[in-house]
Amino acid sequence: MVFDFGTLVASLNRLSTSDHQSVVSINLFVALICACIIIGHLLEENRWMNESITALVIGLCTGVVILLISGGKNSHILVFSEDLFFIYLLPPIIFNAGFQVKKKSFFRNFSTIMLFGAVGTLISFIIISFGATSIFKKWNIGNLEIGDYLAIGAIFSATDSVCTLQVLSQDETPLLYSLVFGEGVVNDATSVVLFNAVQNFDLSHINTSKALELVGNFLYLFASSTILGVVAGLLSAYIIKKLYFGRHSTDREVAIVILMAYLSYMLAELFYLSAILTVFFSGIVMSHYTWHNVTESSRVTTKHAFATLSFIAEIFIFLYVGMDALDIEKWRFVSDSPQLSVQVSSILLGLVLVGRAAFVFPLSFLSNLMKKSPEERISFNQQIIIWWAGLMRGAVSVALAYNQFTRGGHTQLRANAIMITSTITVVLFSTGVFGLMTKPLIRLLQPSPKHLTRMISSEPTTPKSFIVPLLESTQDSEADLGPNVPRPHSLRMLLSTPSHTVHRYWRKFDNAFMRPVFGGRGFVPFVPGSPTEPSGH
Repeated sequence: MVFDFGTLVASLNRLSTSDHQSVVSINLFVALICACIIIGHLLEENRWMNESITALVIGLCTGVVILLISGGKNSHILVFSEDLFFIYLLPPIIFNAGFQVKKKSFFRNFSTIMLFGAVGTLISFIIISFGATSIFKKWNIGNLEIGDYLAIGAIFSATDSVCTLQVLSQDETPLLYSLVFGEGVVNDATSVVLFNAVQNFDLSHINTSKALELVGNFLYLFASSTILGVVAGLLSAYIIKKLYFGRHSTDREVAIVILMAYLSYMLAELFYLSAILTVFFSGIVMSHYTWHNVTESSRVTTKHAFATLSFIAEIFIFLYVGMDALDIEKWRFVSDSPQLSVQVSSILLGLVLVGRAAFVFPLSFLSNLMKKSPEERISFNQQIIIWWAGLMRGAVSVALAYNQFTRGGHTQLRANAIMITSTITVVLFSTGVFGLMTKPLIRLLQPSPKHLTRMISSEPTTPKSFIVPLLESTQDSEADLGPNVPRPHSLRMLLSTPSHTVHRYWRKFDNAFMRPVFGGRGFVPFVPGSPTEPSGH
């Protein structure tokens, strides 16, 4: 064997050049993220813009610059990776949403959220899939199979819960926030489950048994993912309560909280469950139990650590989507028929509008039938806002589209390229137009006087908000409820009076069985130098 020194040097030079290009790309991307944060800060009081739209615009501008510099060959500095999105960027966003969500509002509207998030997504999925199949088969798009049309239904049923966080205020509109955002998280999970089910099932022979099997698989994934999230959250609370990491090092305490949160997501991926749903409920449980079992300094650190990671991941996602929108490789396939591409995008956008309206208004009517109090019912103005705010499509739709219609981020098929470019067009239009108009629409339909803004929500956004127990109202105590609370004798009564039934029984169970084992509010972790240790040590 002859050793070729010249070949080795050439290989090392290529490797060095590749590494240097990666370093340059990462430097530029980090600089762009910093620019998004600075510009977002300067536009803080702007009623139209937010960080998501700012990142999207900067991404588009950067893509144009790179496209010009590269002579029309490339528009982005990083290649899209589904693993990067689903494994690294999405977990901190969804976990932080569950960790910091106002649990009282979320669980008070839990039945409505599940109705919108699960049943509503199925309705939207059916309408979009049927509409796409009926229309696109008549057009000369290319070779799309039944699985592709069903995948389109799942792709465009996924709302953008990330952008919802930016355009809705948890303090100014708590009901709308809990409904739209809660539905968004469940919707994302449902869409991903549907997408995976479509990919894993044999769709060549669809019959009643196949449809029932699909529904059964969906229910199994939904229930098992939720249970896994709850178990992961309880396990972290139990470990931290028993071992008292904070007595020696708050660093270990913070590290175990963050790693256990991420472990719940990866366990769901390992068992082929819905990781989005798992990490969301893990966040809720950890904020109720685990967060109270750590020292005061660890509480502040973990709260801001999760919020910071989520914030950076959100900006990263929108920045990349903006740059990838100008990927010349995909647009080259539709350059000979731009009219067809516009028509496909318009049809998909129309199906999104119809699909969402088809479940928001009927299911809101159904939800209102179960509400006795007028304050708990969803007004028509609120229904319009819920319909409008859920029209935005984002990174989940882009990631699912890449999964279905590309291989490693590249495609050589005309039909697939049309679907990718149409998805990007819908995402850009919905985020830009619907996202820009959401805040003004809320101010028009839900005017909130400034002097009443702080009174709308009874829960502050500071770390003290975690003192509020799960499924509990700060105003409703055992004494307030009194002995004359009627026992629920029907499902309708149970759903229509949650604050006097489910909340009360949950508090009793939580105080008697859960907190003694898993800690939570009232548990005082041992701190070095403290005169007393927690009981049970």
